[in-house]
Amino acid sequence: MALKPEFLDARTTERRNPRTTDIDQASSLEIVDLLNAEDRRVPEAVHAEREHLARAIDLATRAIEAGGRLIYVGAGTSGRLGVLDAAECPPTFGTPPEMVVGVIAGGRAALTGSQEGAEDDTAAAEHAMAENGVDVKDFVLGIAASGTTPFVSAALKRARALGAVTGLVTCATPPEDLELDVVIAVRTGPEALTGSTRLKAGTATKLVLNCISTGTMIRRGKAYGNLMVDLKAWSDKLVDRSERIVMEATGGGAGREEARRAIKAAGGSVKLAIVMVSRSVSAAEGERLLTDAGGVVRAVVGDPPSVIE
Repeated sequence: MALKPEFLDARTTERRNPRTTDIDQASSLEIVDLLNAEDRRVPEAVHAEREHLARAIDLATRAIEAGGRLIYVGAGTSGRLGVLDAAECPPTFGTPPEMVVGVIAGGRAALTGSQEGAEDDTAAAEHAMAENGVDVKDFVLGIAASGTTPFVSAALKRARALGAVTGLVTCATPPEDLELDVVIAVRTGPEALTGSTRLKAGTATKLVLNCISTGTMIRRGKAYGNLMVDLKAWSDKLVDRSERIVMEATGGGAGREEARRAIKAAGGSVKLAIVMVSRSVSAAEGERLLTDAGGVVRAVVGDPPSVIE
């Protein structure tokens, strides 16, 4: 039996892609087509992990309901994507910043520049888990495109020792020495540019994290139908969106001015404004109704209106 050449890496993300071997001779349009052809493989690879994605949503939901957190841990592109997803939760879902947390090897400096060697610093990973107070209520989700990032592995082992639930998002075969509650292994295969996991693996990771955080927040009652009802209106665009959501959620029963007044009376809460307008109640009564319904708008005001196209 012939031995494999020594240069062949066991990790598929480090292998050469036979479909792009002449990419260095391609025109700009041909490069676009080659990259796009590889990108089109990503959604199906993510879909193949649908059951594990659903389990991750369940674990994150359970952690947050218990007063814990969803904590992403990664290095390089993977770490930046985790921090990005965590940063987008407060404005989108009105969550406190400590509910979804992103930990990246190398710290804040690694967000905008390369921190050489940070991904190999296992001591820093263990320290990060202790510094963030990881405990039994938390769900720590490692992100490692190649599956072998030392910083991520060390963080997950330490989190496990501290009693946390743990999981891993990867685009390769996960390490056998990790004890995990869920593994989301998206088989994206070799990259168009060998080893550049900011390409297909990065796209897959973004899709996976979008799904987990969005799914978790939907399960937590932060959507009414497919309307975001816990967003924070921190910009003119979001103020406009908040008012339009109240108008649409009430089937047009509230005009722009009434929606604006309701949101103001609700202290900026879109969810509460919808209840106040739909049930013709005060902010205090609306709060009581929402509390009794576990924060779920549909349970208070019924089904959302049909989509107007």
